[in-house]
Amino acid sequence: MKKYEMAALSKQELIDRLKVLEERLADINFYRVIEQPQNPMVFRNSRRDIARMKHRLNQLAISEQKSVL
Repeated sequence: MKKYEMAALSKQELIDRLKVLEERLADINFYRVIEQPQNPMVFRNSRRDIARMKHRLNQLAISEQKSVL
């Protein structure tokens, strides 16, 4: 997912997609132990997408805190 695609999502949509990606990453880890993945970049890309989403959620939380103050 691209940065501009994440910026267009609401906070709840980001949380929902984050849960789905974390479950997908757990599945990838499980199957990676059993056999070599056909595309090893899927693991790295999933981790990066999760990190991007967490970063965006953190940015939203900080902007909410600043608007309250």
